[in-house]
Amino acid sequence: MTLYILKRLVLMLPTLIGVMLITFVVTQFVPGGPVERMMAQLSGYGSGNESAAVGGGLYQGNKGLDQERVEQLKKLYGFDKPPLERFVDMMRRYLAFDFGDSYYHHMSVAQLVISKLPVSMSLGLWSFLIVYSVCIPLGIAKAVRDGSTFDVLTSSIILVGYAIPGFVLGIVLIVLFGGGSFWSVFPLRGLVSDNWRELSLVGKACDYLWHMVLPIIASTVGSLAVMTLLTKNSFLEEIRKQYVVTARAKGLEERQVLYKHVFRNAIIPIITGFPGSFITAFFTGSLLVETIFSLDGMGLLAYESVMNRDYPVVLGTLYFFTIIGLVSRLLSDLSYVLVDPRISFEGRQ
Repeated sequence: MTLYILKRLVLMLPTLIGVMLITFVVTQFVPGGPVERMMAQLSGYGSGNESAAVGGGLYQGNKGLDQERVEQLKKLYGFDKPPLERFVDMMRRYLAFDFGDSYYHHMSVAQLVISKLPVSMSLGLWSFLIVYSVCIPLGIAKAVRDGSTFDVLTSSIILVGYAIPGFVLGIVLIVLFGGGSFWSVFPLRGLVSDNWRELSLVGKACDYLWHMVLPIIASTVGSLAVMTLLTKNSFLEEIRKQYVVTARAKGLEERQVLYKHVFRNAIIPIITGFPGSFITAFFTGSLLVETIFSLDGMGLLAYESVMNRDYPVVLGTLYFFTIIGLVSRLLSDLSYVLVDPRISFEGRQ
């Protein structure tokens, strides 16, 4: 087991470098980089025409700027060095988790990400808890009542929810319950109210939960179908095996058969995805849901960073989230051994 973990950790390094290298190379060919954007502004293009001038192909080089000023801009943004040297220097700093400063927000990337995390953590963590707490019991109930009216009805409901995009559901919820055309029940903007600091502890908790109701519903409904059907199919597969028939033939009650024998085997494929889902729940963001409900989280930050060619944020967050993804993948694989003693990585060593 130890050797397997060490091998996986060693393999993470080339994977991480490969991801960063591909992204770095792509950024070198994307038009409208930070230097070009600043040159366009200094050449007289207003903010309203900037996207058209840079992104639309109307930009005509460094017209109106002397070469010395252009070189100063390149040095300011670090583009005065060869690409390979810049990449090596970037990776050297990233290994120490020094992601530099944002071109657009004028603050360190680490501080910027930390400031956006509360929104993404709220959406991700609550969605994670709701999905697992609802889907596992529902999936078990559907497996036990396979083919019944309950099974067909619940399948229809969750599949309809799966077919509706989260942002569409969010708009519908706003229209119905956010004061759009019907009832003004839930707030539409922000994570908390403006007077949140003045409220009592209970009042703060209630205010926070009240703000999160609609965004969580919009981001969760579409995820219920996959986990529910995975749980149902996993339990159905175990229920039909011979050891279940033998347990029933011995006279065990159906509840004992289900929760003492079937449950611990059927839950394996669900539990093994738990570590990865739990970790990524803290850092994921949904651009459309955050935009609809005016939540300034990681999804909106990622979109703005790409559109503004804010390379330190794009590459810094990619580096961090790639590490998170690789570690969560390793934890998911290791969880197989923890929940199922029949699985061992010794043979792979």
